[in-house]
Amino acid sequence: MDSYNQLNEVLVHLFNHTMKIEEQSLIREEFKDISMNDMHIMDAIGIDQPKNMSSIARLVGVTVGTLTIAMNNLVKKGYVTRTRSEEDRRVVLVSLDEKGKKAYRRHEKFHLEMIKAMRQGLNDEQCEVLMQAMRNLREYFKSL
Repeated sequence: MDSYNQLNEVLVHLFNHTMKIEEQSLIREEFKDISMNDMHIMDAIGIDQPKNMSSIARLVGVTVGTLTIAMNNLVKKGYVTRTRSEEDRRVVLVSLDEKGKKAYRRHEKFHLEMIKAMRQGLNDEQCEVLMQAMRNLREYFKSL
């Protein structure tokens, strides 16, 4: 099998199975009440500082209206907290509460382990080639 076909086979398999594998490893036990979409919203919120709804919607790639529906569910389930900005009371800031931070950390650990597996057996030069290939793919997706 030539390199084109091998790369195509690997990419198709990765795209088809990544979300499923991620869900199987993350959305279980204590986090079975959320979806991978919810997890990715919490990932966009992060644990550093509260974010406004517009910036989260941009990161996730949805409208603020769509995000509001998901956010309502995350608040009800105890993963997210909403507060008003001290500077501008019209602005709603969103942050993760303790349950959300725990889910975030589990998701972060999954990604760290995934990257570690990708880098296994690669030297620094090979990692840079891999990074360039991934940047090329990201740019291709952005152009669509």
